[in-house]
Amino acid sequence: MRPIGLAVILAVSLITPLRSEAQLAGKVYRVGILGESAADPSEARLWQTFRSGLKERGWIEGNNILIESRWAEGNPVLLRDLAGDLVRLKVDVIVTRGSIYTEAAKTATSSIPIVFTMHADPEKSGHIASLARPGGNITGLSIVMTDLNVKGLEFLTASVPGAKHIAVLGSPDMPSYAPSLQALLEAARQSRWQVRPVVARTAADLETAFSVMARDHVQAVLVLGFGPYIAARQRIADLALKHRLPTFFSFRNHVEAGGLMSYGPDFNDLLRRAAIYVDKILKGAKPADLPVEQPTKIEFVINLKTAKALGLTIPPSVLGGRTK
Repeated sequence: MRPIGLAVILAVSLITPLRSEAQLAGKVYRVGILGESAADPSEARLWQTFRSGLKERGWIEGNNILIESRWAEGNPVLLRDLAGDLVRLKVDVIVTRGSIYTEAAKTATSSIPIVFTMHADPEKSGHIASLARPGGNITGLSIVMTDLNVKGLEFLTASVPGAKHIAVLGSPDMPSYAPSLQALLEAARQSRWQVRPVVARTAADLETAFSVMARDHVQAVLVLGFGPYIAARQRIADLALKHRLPTFFSFRNHVEAGGLMSYGPDFNDLLRRAAIYVDKILKGAKPADLPVEQPTKIEFVINLKTAKALGLTIPPSVLGGRTK
């Protein structure tokens, strides 16, 4: 892991859930996990946090609960089949990462409860009716990235002198892609930035994507949160440095791999809170009756080593978590 020169933590407020009483012996429930990579240490730590949250509420693996995991391993095409596997196992609840995983689970079942843990925009993606009244069989935790990415665009342009031509790297395969891009385009119009969408559906597309950015003379890159990008975070960081492109991300682990900056939730906190949803559902609550929650902790992280390598001096206003 590369050292980070500075981490600025913003706007922190904690909501501590009440611990549930230990479960009584009886039925053994099955919880399905639809995630990105079993081999990624960063992801493994997140799901361990989720497991710890279940244990705190009396759910003990091998005793009153079994966990079935399915991993895309960088290939989102597999997600529907993986979700189908969990449905055939008759799990009692499916826990997903973000929008593309939730879409796969939604396609596979309309009856098994689905809990998303880090959805960029569940309402505008059409996965829920509203945050307060999700409806259907889906609920969970939103990371409100449609809004946070706009703030991230402000941080990025404030950190790169004269930056007006910004690439947005993402994949239309993400249900959250369209609302996220629309919000960024609207912000760009108001601030007279030029936003250039660049598509990379898999890690294999990244080399071409960065070549397109270099050819088009973009000055910085905002990378949308996407499972295959997380697995390829070191490759993205290396390509960005190769082409001398400052980068913004939703996830801190991209910055730890060498990206320039991130602005997003504390994901360990979200996974811990996701266990509360699962606990309530296994006790009989309906997803439709469980409001979608938003982050209670937001982190702004800057890699000063990368900034130095790019010849950037981060303005004091950005270091303090402020923009114009």
